[in-house]
Formats: sequence, structure tokens, C-alpha cells
Amino acid sequence: MAAPKYRGAGLQACEYVGRGFTPAFSKDPRPAEPGSRKSEEAVIAFDRGSRGPRRDDRVRVNERIRVREVRVIDDTGQQLGIMAPPAAVAIARQKGLDLVEISPTAVPPVCRIMDYGKYQYQEQKRAREAKKHQRIIEVKEIKFRPKVDEHDYQFKKKHIERFLAEGDKVKATIFFRGREMAHPEIGRRILERLIEELAEVAVAETAPRQEGNQMHTILSQRAVGKRPPSKPRETESNA
Repeated sequence: MAAPKYRGAGLQACEYVGRGFTPAFSKDPRPAEPGSRKSEEAVIAFDRGSRGPRRDDRVRVNERIRVREVRVIDDTGQQLGIMAPPAAVAIARQKGLDLVEISPTAVPPVCRIMDYGKYQYQEQKRAREAKKHQRIIEVKEIKFRPKVDEHDYQFKKKHIERFLAEGDKVKATIFFRGREMAHPEIGRRILERLIEELAEVAVAETAPRQEGNQMHTILSQRAVGKRPPSKPRETESNA
């Protein structure tokens, strides 16, 4: 058997030599002739990413713990000391439990005597609870035109307020067409008005900026209890 060869990104190709064998997925569909070089080689490729989790990534239990010695903790939390894995497995079997490796990187590895099925259930329950409390923040985009009318503006502003209340961010975008590109200040005034009117509930992460035929700003929900900075009052001078 020839030495393995690796070809391409993400694929591992192993070359096997066998006379008279032509794989169905060979690049050349023509049948191999006896004695030819093509009939002696077959390339078998498989995707490493399609496999399941590696064995090293799984929790090792009982006979799967193959190290010289481990530090053992019993089911009551008491330290039993350092011993060989077979001796620790025997103690766990006497109690009708399993020996589970809980800290494989420690020296020596730490194992605990417990019910492995119950341990798996608790880990899955904790993972579900953690996932339940996670919040994925999305960026919603609301599009305006420089000639947007008042009704359309107010309608889209309510959508922005709803998205912000749900915890998402909003990208407010002005689209320019044709001669509208000559007056970017119109789009800037719309975005500045939007930022000012939503100051109680939103904060602008970026100032309005233009990129090509678009001008946009990113709005995020204002933290609870924080008020927008008040404008300085104009003091009237006494004549």
C-alpha cells in the first residue's frame, strides 16, 4: 500500500493500489485497461468535517480512562486519593456508579464517582437553560428616500422604536438616485432628525456617513435609567 497523500483543502485523500480496480467516481469514465497505471491506482476522498465529535472531545468514563493514575473523589465529595483507574472503577462498581473524568487537564486527572446518566442529564439541562437566556442581537435595516413624506417617515419611525424595544439594533439608510446624489445634505437632515426624535429611547452608535449612493447611521437601545444629554440653555444677557 502506497503512502497516504493529501490533496485539497478540507479533504483527505488516501491512495490505495490494487490491480484491476477502477472506482465509480474516477475522474476518467473510461474503463481501465489491464496492466495500465490507471488500473493500479484508486483515490478515495472523504470530508473530515462530516464526521461526528472526536473521541478525545468526549467525556471519558470507566474503562475509557486510560492514564496511569487519577485523583479520585467519591459520590459524597470525599477525597479518596491518587490511584490507578482500574482500582477506582472497582470502587465505583461496588456502589453501582461510574467513574467520570471531570478534569482531564489536571495532573493527575481528576475523576469523580457518580451516576453518569444523571450527570449527562444535568449538563444538558444547564446547557438548555443557558441557551434560553441568550439573546441574539440582530441589525434591522429601515430604508428612507430623500423625498420621504411625513406619513411614511412617521410609519418607519414607529418600526424603529419597536425594533429597539425588542433589543435589536437598527440601521437607518437613505438611498440616493440620480440627481439626488448632488444634495446629500437632505439625507443627512433626515437622519439627524431621526436621531434627535429618538433620543429618549435610542443612541446613535455612528454619525450619519455616506458610502456611495447610501447614507446610514446605526441606532441601538439606550440603557435604562440613562437620559440623553440636555442641550445647554442660552443665557440672556441683561441689557
